[in-house]
Amino acid sequence: MKSSHVALYGVILLGLAGCGGGGDFSDLQAYMDEVRARPKGSIEPLPKFQPYEAFTYNASALRSPFQPPVKIDLTSRPKGSKEIKPDETRIKQFLEGFNIETFEMVGTLSNTNGKYALVNGAGGVHRVKVGDYLGRNNGRIVSIDEARIEVVEIVPDGEGGWLERPRSLSLKERS
Repeated sequence: MKSSHVALYGVILLGLAGCGGGGDFSDLQAYMDEVRARPKGSIEPLPKFQPYEAFTYNASALRSPFQPPVKIDLTSRPKGSKEIKPDETRIKQFLEGFNIETFEMVGTLSNTNGKYALVNGAGGVHRVKVGDYLGRNNGRIVSIDEARIEVVEIVPDGEGGWLERPRSLSLKERS
């Protein structure tokens, strides 16, 4: 068995020796000559480093340039009244701690005691009735029907008086 291995190795060596014999390396030799002929200092210098300059955007509080400017006509602006003002002695209800925009009407209930509206917001669904307060601007519920809740808010007019501002929450239908 040993002699057969020696014969096999001999055949393999003869085959390998035949593969590399008489090869033409002229193209490789021409490339190497070209690389050696290049000037020694031909590497391009590194580009100059430009340090980062911080930028602070200062126009975030300005009007968006993509929205039309708001025209305020001071003469037609509603004037407040000294007679209208919120009741500061009244104990605040839970739903007055949230903005009215966070609430949406999701339904109504009625029984022998009256009609109630269901509003979603402030961490859950809440039952409200006419006379309850809703939102941060002293919003009092004045009417409830099947499709909307009518609220009257008392807001400052900016000149020491108070205005009554009507708002409504429409029924949010699930799709």
